[in-house]
Amino acid sequence: MSTQAQGICDPKFKQVKQLFEQNFDRGLEVGASVAATIDGKPVIDLWAGHADKAKSRPWNRDTLVKVYSTTKGITAICAHRLVDQGKLALDAPVSKYWPEFAQAGKEKIPVKFLLSHRAGVPAVRKQLPADAYWNWSAMCNALAAEQPWWEPGSKHGYHAITFGYLVGEVIRRITGKTPGAYLRDELTAPLNLDIHIGVDASFDPRIADLVDAPPPPPNAPPNPLAEMAADPEGVTFKAIANPRPVVDARLINSREWRGAEVPAANGHATARALAALYGALATGGSTNGYRVLTPESIERAHTEQSYGPDAVLGAVTRWGLGFALTAPETPLGPNPHTFGHPGAGGSIGFADPDARVGFGYAMNQMGADALIDGRAATLFNALFAAL
Repeated sequence: MSTQAQGICDPKFKQVKQLFEQNFDRGLEVGASVAATIDGKPVIDLWAGHADKAKSRPWNRDTLVKVYSTTKGITAICAHRLVDQGKLALDAPVSKYWPEFAQAGKEKIPVKFLLSHRAGVPAVRKQLPADAYWNWSAMCNALAAEQPWWEPGSKHGYHAITFGYLVGEVIRRITGKTPGAYLRDELTAPLNLDIHIGVDASFDPRIADLVDAPPPPPNAPPNPLAEMAADPEGVTFKAIANPRPVVDARLINSREWRGAEVPAANGHATARALAALYGALATGGSTNGYRVLTPESIERAHTEQSYGPDAVLGAVTRWGLGFALTAPETPLGPNPHTFGHPGAGGSIGFADPDARVGFGYAMNQMGADALIDGRAATLFNALFAAL
């Protein structure tokens, strides 16, 4: 029986709906949602499938799912909001806001290096305690003491997990609020958006369980990330597996992980909320009369800071200030100013200011694509083709 997605889809974008349903029929999805706005108005809001591997719980309109590094874009929006409020200067040293960070040669690292993956602190060398991901002070103390892995600013490398603690601690020092609380008070509560960093047990009935990615086929080409991560003392392994590998369903479906604030990797969201938030950034920064970011912040956010071989991922990446930027290697549609963030396994949210499009995709079946998920790309390419 063919899949029937629920929700709304403007007839103009019927191809997106058909492709979304085909992903299920081809066995590529367990449960998923996709959404898009144009000029701030919803044109696609679809969901289908199941919230668990056993397919015993249907994926509903309000199903939340962990979106891994798509969370980084949300955290970056919070940081840019502080810039707009005159509370954060991107050229100022991190130590201005977080004095303890000025250890081990890090006293001059500017805040903008945290956002552009140039700070040289993508990992902690010493083995961290098993519960470190949900021990905020332990993570921040370890990062404050860490020596950079390279000369800050000389190159870029993906701060897969540390990005959230580094940017998040700056947010906390300025506001007195954890990043999750700041996000809620400043953005998601006023806009009624279902995006959360750190959720209590009352959310669990709505959360879809992530399903591990299938193993690669025997004839798959070598994965440079997997090869780099094979060295237990190397920066890549330490960045994604200290204290524990972050792509482990047992870890990330646990109550401890869901309840923690890991602002680089454990946001929970709907595709609808991602599309709405990025839709505001695609249309000048406001939605429903509420200012998310100024046009100046949006322009600055998608100004290129880093482009080329990534010292942690082993692939070519292109970064603005906290956001992944469209690039020939990883296109986010046809236009030059698109910015947002993908997450491991497939989720993504982005804004295209040229087409005035906000897009969100969230799923629980982890995919194996390294940067931009093929399922998501099929959907947003069909969206742009219909414009």
